[in-house]
Amino acid sequence: MGSGEHLVYVLKCHDGTLYTGYTNDLKHRLRMHEEGKGAKYTRGRGPFEIIYTYKFENKSDAMREEYRIKKLSRGEKLALIQANKKGTCNE
Repeated sequence: MGSGEHLVYVLKCHDGTLYTGYTNDLKHRLRMHEEGKGAKYTRGRGPFEIIYTYKFENKSDAMREEYRIKKLSRGEKLALIQANKKGTCNE
């Protein structure tokens, strides 16, 4: 990921739950989740699958989107992810 990019991502946890987060280094953040040093919610729920990412040019917009997604129901999150797979969202 290039410098200056900010990502919102959704992980599918091993137990089937979804976790939404923000990062500017997805590879490092995923490693932290896998090592149990990421978010408290993800501890013991790995391995993880990245099922959604969305890029932003600034942190403020990314964090606003992270907050919006976290408020969605599971069904709404899955619909967002499905729309991404159909190419209606950026990568």
